Amino acid sequence: MNFPELSDITPQKAEALKARIARLAIDLRLIEEQFVRGGGKGGQKINKTANAVLLRYAPLGLVVRCQRERKRSLNRFLALRELVDEIELRVSPGTSERLKEIARIRKRKSRARSRRAGGEGAGI
Repeated sequence: MNFPELSDITPQKAEALKARIARLAIDLRLIEEQFVRGGGKGGQKINKTANAVLLRYAPLGLVVRCQRERKRSLNRFLALRELVDEIELRVSPGTSERLKEIARIRKRKSRARSRRAGGEGAGI
């Protein structure tokens, strides 16, 4: 797989993704790329065009499918970014931004839960 065409992506995002790929030592030649027809809302356009992207990374057995946008190039970039996230979760969980974000959300929900529990019990 070649690095996706970057006409629709900001240069900063593309460079950040390239840096992550280099840091994790991901060989892009091992990624199989396939374009498939999308599903869901969108009518005739979705049913006729193959703009959904399916990426397979055989060394870890990962498969990522992306159909968020109408443009194939954007879906290609987003799918690659999701695949890199998944690889980072498996290979280097300590540096994963996704895990940090999940932990942050969990902490916020826990604080909100404890506030609600404290507020409800005080009035009784």
